[in-house]
This record gives sequence, structure tokens and C-alpha cells, in this order.
Amino acid sequence: MKKILTLGLAALFACGPAFAADTKMAPEAKMAADTKMTPQQEKMKTCNDKAKDMKGDERKAFMKTCLSAKPEKPKSKMAMCNEKTKGMTKADADKARSECLKG
Repeated sequence: MKKILTLGLAALFACGPAFAADTKMAPEAKMAADTKMTPQQEKMKTCNDKAKDMKGDERKAFMKTCLSAKPEKPKSKMAMCNEKTKGMTKADADKARSECLKG
């Protein structure tokens, strides 16, 4: 019985530093280890990084516009191909656009 108690206490003391190290971990590191950031959290982090030198009303106004900004819609493949063919003759543009849309 004394051996079991001694082994149990030894195991408890051996694991103690591991638990203590976990509580000293930075909150950002804990969050990164536990879960991924949501898109809103990523947006907040990006806006905060951009506004780190601002203070007061300037920062407040910037954060409001930054956080309420809508992401740009991605361009369609046709629109991207049309942009690439600007300034070309019709025959060259048609050929280039056809190749662009196939790729």
C-alpha cells in the first residue's frame, strides 16, 4: 500500500510542471492551439494591425470603416480574360481570349 501511495505521489509531482507550463502559455498561443480564428476575428486582427499607430477618434473612425467594409467580389474568368486582351486587334483578342478561357 505504501508503494502505491509513493508511486501515485511521484506521478503527481512529475505531471505538475506540465500543468503549470500550460497555464503560463500566452492567450494567443492557447487560442491558436485550440481553434482557428473565425473570418470576423481575422478581419478584426487585420484592422487592429493597420490602426496600431492611430489614437482616439481617428482610430475609432478607421476601425468602424475597416470592420464594416465588404470584401471585393472576385472577377469572373471572362472579365479577367477581357482585361488581358485590351488594346489588341479583334482577331488577336478573340484568339487570346479563347486560349485564356480554356486555361
